[in-house]
Amino acid sequence: MTNWDQIRQGDCIEGLQGLEDECVDLAFADPPFNIGYQYDVYQDSRDHDEYLEWTRKWMLEVKRVLKEDGTLWLAIGDEYAAEMKVLMQRELGFTCRSWVIWYYTFGVNCTRKFNRSHAHLFHMVKDANNFTFNADEIRVPSARQLVYGDKRANSKGRLPDDTWVLRPQDLPDGFCADDDTWYFPRVAGTFKERQGFHGCQMPEQLLGRIVRVSSHAGDLVLDPFGGSGTTLAVAKKLDRRFLGFELSPDYVSAIEKRLEGISIGDELEGAPEPQLSAPATANGRRVKLAKQENTDQPSLPGMDE
Repeated sequence: MTNWDQIRQGDCIEGLQGLEDECVDLAFADPPFNIGYQYDVYQDSRDHDEYLEWTRKWMLEVKRVLKEDGTLWLAIGDEYAAEMKVLMQRELGFTCRSWVIWYYTFGVNCTRKFNRSHAHLFHMVKDANNFTFNADEIRVPSARQLVYGDKRANSKGRLPDDTWVLRPQDLPDGFCADDDTWYFPRVAGTFKERQGFHGCQMPEQLLGRIVRVSSHAGDLVLDPFGGSGTTLAVAKKLDRRFLGFELSPDYVSAIEKRLEGISIGDELEGAPEPQLSAPATANGRRVKLAKQENTDQPSLPGMDE
């Protein structure tokens, strides 16, 4: 029997090939975006066709190991979002349930185009009629509840829309729960949640929504690109089995240390309701504005575009 609940060092395609068919309930993939970011053991700069072929190979393996009612969530940037959607739907036979836009602050500072403050999250399933979607696990307060005090409001709240925003207070008119944006802050350099060893860390609250809605306690969650280990950390906290692959030995060591400090049932890091609370900083206080320019924004892909 395969040993789960671990991060394995090595190439994800080779690692996935060692897994049996239809053993995974949920896969979350946040692959390199192919925009020139220098990881410690991987240069994220492939030829366009080579990158798409590599993507096709690891996606085929992910689809093979997913159960018939399994789900794939993919996080990707603008550069390849369209190609990825076509590949997953038309070539690999996935069905797209949602194309979520994740909006965040502390975005990528660009010089010759508008600053980037969003990413794409594709919610794909193998079977259009048979998949896990735990709606009651991720409901948010509705406008009827928050704004109008309407007695007709569903006491359980409503489902989030497909654009996720992290700081709705920054928008001129604010953000209501029934708008079409998901809201979670990117993990900036001063946040307590920040692990420090990986430049592109996903927020635990965002992964928490995905894991809760697309899997059950005891299900197996797969992350082909371990990165900072957030998918595995969230899966463990929410009582899921987990398995990840990561090319960098140093990242693997850091992920293992992170997982050792986590117990099932631990609270997720970050603000559970971004409209009402702010993420904690590493020192338990807000950093002076003059320092934020250098500390809030780590080195990220596309920083100087």
